[in-house]
Amino acid sequence: MPYRELIKNFEGIRTLMRDIYVNGFRGREDVYSMSKRSYDDDVRRIRNWLDGYTASYYTETGKKAYLLIDSRLGEPNPLYRIFRAKSFTNLDITLHFCLMDLLAEGAKTASECTEVFCERYLEDDRFPFPDEGTVRNKLREYAALGILTSEKQGKKLVYALAPMTVDRDSWRDAVDLFSESAPLGVIGSYFGGEHPSLFRFKHRYLLSALDSEVMLSLFQCMREKRMAELTILSRSGKKRIAMICPVRLYLSVQTGRQYLLGARSQNGQLIFTRLDTIRSVRADAPIRHPEALEAAWKEFSRHQWGVSSGGPDLERLTMVIYAAPWEGHIVQRLQREKRIGQVTQLDKFRWKFEAQVWNAGEMLNWVRTFIGRIESFECTNPDVMERYRNDLYAMAEMYGGGDDAVQ
Repeated sequence: MPYRELIKNFEGIRTLMRDIYVNGFRGREDVYSMSKRSYDDDVRRIRNWLDGYTASYYTETGKKAYLLIDSRLGEPNPLYRIFRAKSFTNLDITLHFCLMDLLAEGAKTASECTEVFCERYLEDDRFPFPDEGTVRNKLREYAALGILTSEKQGKKLVYALAPMTVDRDSWRDAVDLFSESAPLGVIGSYFGGEHPSLFRFKHRYLLSALDSEVMLSLFQCMREKRMAELTILSRSGKKRIAMICPVRLYLSVQTGRQYLLGARSQNGQLIFTRLDTIRSVRADAPIRHPEALEAAWKEFSRHQWGVSSGGPDLERLTMVIYAAPWEGHIVQRLQREKRIGQVTQLDKFRWKFEAQVWNAGEMLNWVRTFIGRIESFECTNPDVMERYRNDLYAMAEMYGGGDDAVQ
């Protein structure tokens, strides 16, 4: 079979992209699930799509490839190029452009489009003649996308090109920002032009682009209030099937990771799943009680700090920090950065923060930023207390202090 640039199934390329360029710079000898020919063909495709953004080096175990992207240049996310490699039939692409040409002349029915299409464009018989049902399905699809309008005229359904009322140039900068900073930015990437971007990002997470197809499928399940059958690949390489009622999607501004919060179909337990572990999504049966699921999420989010559903019981964390009257910025930061909980002023110099959360361990990274000002720290989870003390002992040892420095 000859090598082809376009692909039908994106999942294989998505997995290989992670194996080669994300999860440890693997080579051909490390990808055991593929034949050498399939591996070489897929790698050749990726290099063609990402021309100018890949490089390689040699190790004792062979050649390794990696992404090479200079964030200073402000170029658009190159990973969006992969989505433009979707395969199509000759009739698909011919039908698209010919229908646009036909409807530019004026509104027509599906039967009129089929008749003129066959007479005008397919005289030399290079392509199979489409039946009226194929043309009608394409017209309905474009009408649902907003490319066309449909209007009932008597017993006939007439299609026409939708009016273009948007000045693309006036929206160029907004679309540019959206495509690089918002979920499903791949949509905005299709409208990119030759103008250089005005934006530079301090924290820019390019790899989330690979999860766009999974995210779109999850959004569709949420919109239709349907359960989702997820195919999940574990770290050990084993696949499992999970039936989940999708509730919310969470995006980390610290790591760029994306998570699905969903309820197990068996017992309604809310759990988080990383999107980059989801291999496929299939919409299943409608959710029986979506209003109860929404109420459960609202109650859950009242005690949520990160992306851990924790144990059956809430954990209480309390700390008292020192801030002089002229250090109002410390108190402002405490108020601004807390996601849940309460801040109470104890006296002129001391402020108490307390919160009940599902997993207090997620808060330790934030708590550590106040070390040096913390006068007391308490948590009902003994493991969190131990980790906090060990951090203080390690820091004291690093700076030459003893156990007394921690007391």
